[in-house]
Amino acid sequence: MILVTGATGNVGRNLVRELLEAGARVRALTRDPRRAGLPDGVDVAQGDLTDAESLASALRGVERAFLFPVHGRLGAFLDAATRAGLKQVVLLSSQSVVDEHLSRERMGRLNAADEQAVIASGVPWTFLRPGPFMVNDLPWAWGVKAEGVVRAAYGDAATAPVDERDIAAVAARALLDDDHVGRAYELTGPQSLTQAERVRILGEVLGRELRFEELSPEAARERMTRHLEAETVDSLLRMFARQSGTTVPVSTAVRDVTGRPAHTYAEWAAHHAGDFR
Repeated sequence: MILVTGATGNVGRNLVRELLEAGARVRALTRDPRRAGLPDGVDVAQGDLTDAESLASALRGVERAFLFPVHGRLGAFLDAATRAGLKQVVLLSSQSVVDEHLSRERMGRLNAADEQAVIASGVPWTFLRPGPFMVNDLPWAWGVKAEGVVRAAYGDAATAPVDERDIAAVAARALLDDDHVGRAYELTGPQSLTQAERVRILGEVLGRELRFEELSPEAARERMTRHLEAETVDSLLRMFARQSGTTVPVSTAVRDVTGRPAHTYAEWAAHHAGDFR
């Protein structure tokens, strides 16, 4: 039995599907099973990563688990995992842990602390360290639908965003194959792309002309802090400033682990085209 935490999220839903298609027995941990909307064949358990009693029940009969972390609050889960004798925890971490600059920022420190907590627990581990998610571009949908415009700062800032389906595919292989224990995988998409390039690709997929409108960092910060913590926004803006006018390295880990190429941004956009129309 494999336990998937965060099973209703962007990565978790895809991971549940991957595991079911591989014939694995899957249990999903969620706060509200009635609203989970998970496929038939999934054993849905009610619980929370900070609730020791629900975790003991959810981990009964489980051998491996995918851990979508609550930063700084993994103690209850790791204690329960140790008592249950788990053979492996696959932790969703972040590329920020190994980034020269982001490792010193809050997001890097939080993810590094999660990794260290898992190591200290003694439970065998695999770490997934994705860079920016392609799905983080979904908030562009309102401007795309209303005006055909995406507004942001640092339009020439490059990242190599990764499709959530690829993160799930790597997680599935790590959970199903024994030879991934003790390994950490840095996950990116197959292309270094600027924000403006992603808007152009999105427009090509949608069959309409989209425009990228450059905002000042100050204006972008004001918009972003409506939805994100100020410290996170400042960290992201510093990253965009550093990566302005550059290209960034891409990883082959998705292909190496799954045996197939990572999805391109155009493929991600086609998969989510309905969200932008």
